[in-house]
Amino acid sequence: MPKITINGQEVEVEEGSTVIEAYKKLDENIAHYCWHPGLSIAGVCRLCMVEVEGHPRLQIACNTTVQDGMVVNNNSEKVRDTVKWGLDFHLINHPLDCPICDQAGECGLQEQYMEYGKYDPEMAERKVKKRKVVDLGPTVVLDSERCILCSRCVRFTEEVTETNELGIFNRGDRSEIGTFKDKPLDNKYSLNTVDICPVGALTSKDFRFRQRVWYLKEADTICTGCSTGCSVKVYYNEEGAWRVKPRHNPDINGYWMCDEGRDVYKFVNKDVRLLTGLQRKDGQNQELPSVDAAKLAGTVVRDELEKDKNGVALVMTGQFTVEETQSLVGTFAGDLGCKQVYHWINNEDSFDSFDGLLLRGDRNPNTKGLEKVLNDQAINNTWADLKQKLESGAIKTLVVAAPENPSLFPDLDEKIALFSKVQNLVWLSAAKNEALDGLNTNVWQVPLKTFIEKSGTYVNFQGKEQPVKAVTTIIEDALTLTEVAGLLKGSDVNVTDEAQKMTSLKYNYFTQKRGNL
Repeated sequence: MPKITINGQEVEVEEGSTVIEAYKKLDENIAHYCWHPGLSIAGVCRLCMVEVEGHPRLQIACNTTVQDGMVVNNNSEKVRDTVKWGLDFHLINHPLDCPICDQAGECGLQEQYMEYGKYDPEMAERKVKKRKVVDLGPTVVLDSERCILCSRCVRFTEEVTETNELGIFNRGDRSEIGTFKDKPLDNKYSLNTVDICPVGALTSKDFRFRQRVWYLKEADTICTGCSTGCSVKVYYNEEGAWRVKPRHNPDINGYWMCDEGRDVYKFVNKDVRLLTGLQRKDGQNQELPSVDAAKLAGTVVRDELEKDKNGVALVMTGQFTVEETQSLVGTFAGDLGCKQVYHWINNEDSFDSFDGLLLRGDRNPNTKGLEKVLNDQAINNTWADLKQKLESGAIKTLVVAAPENPSLFPDLDEKIALFSKVQNLVWLSAAKNEALDGLNTNVWQVPLKTFIEKSGTYVNFQGKEQPVKAVTTIIEDALTLTEVAGLLKGSDVNVTDEAQKMTSLKYNYFTQKRGNL
């Protein structure tokens, strides 16, 4: 492996690596816009300039291959002056709209300007005006004036999605990003172009103008939208979660995630959540604390089991952590002696589908974990068997660990109609469901924590175990499935909140992590 000295530090890199990759390995700061580790090399921004010992001219680090013994730096006055002038050209036609730009606070152009910028502009000509608020498709908006033509988005649609919606049109200072006629930016991964845009040219319609980034905290977790289990960052504050963006994981999702997975944050916020326990009897709902709802449901389950061991069943989805699944299935199969546990598959017709990149038809983060738990308990019941028992009235009490994201289960209403055939229905879910209010059966609803409110482990389609930590608390009365399992079997349970509670006041979190300007 070749060795290279960067700004006085020696580092060993893979054969064929570029100088900029060596910089990233050392975590050394280097100016750049067009280079992205998940895309081909364009070499168009000309900012990643370095001085190579023995070379008369400066080189671009993104397209210079490391040679053993190479000595480079990007902190000499010659390099800094060159980068400063390169940045000046990028800013010639750039609008001064930072105060209204959604990218403000996480903008590469702002960061580079503070590091290298010319504070006395010498451009006297009028700026070239380009199109603003250009609708590229269902998810992305373009502001052409802000674009610095790094071509990242164009290369993404060429090389990653291979859908080729984007191109660079016109010449010179009239060049701009755009879509081809009658071909909008409309693919399942379009919002990755917003992530990789180093300025505020491409913005997400969903997130645009909803929050300033300095009012958001971020934390690592995984996407629970399908069995791929992409590594992501969730952005949140006192008002709830606001967006999800991919986090690099070479073994699972690389640098990307699908657009559908970005919606998982919408199912953790208060407006769609079950806020408290509910008991429905004689056509009336009564609110009660979640612990009390679980205890009452547990009494009904145990009473029915005393009458008839075959009168109770449990329905599980692959939406929950390994630890929760083990606890609830173990409680039924072991402590309560009930082996009637069934796997609710989100959509059998598309369950095994795959789009060839990341998105899978199995819309659960822990199907493999659930299957292992069922196998360990020697449970192999079929859905047809459950359906027959429900329709015949053999099952009197049914406990359902329902999906926290109902949109991923297209047969939800159909299944609720089937479940309503029992006398007692115990519904465990983070999501509120108005369809339950119209049932004639007795219903107990227990609010559960979502994936960002609890710690645990998920097993993706590859069998990879991915531990996550609790991020924040949205619903204080919500429980984990593990806590519910204890309450159902009649144990005393100490309900804990492992996530840090947010203050009620909106706070500027950037003040805690500002660097030296």
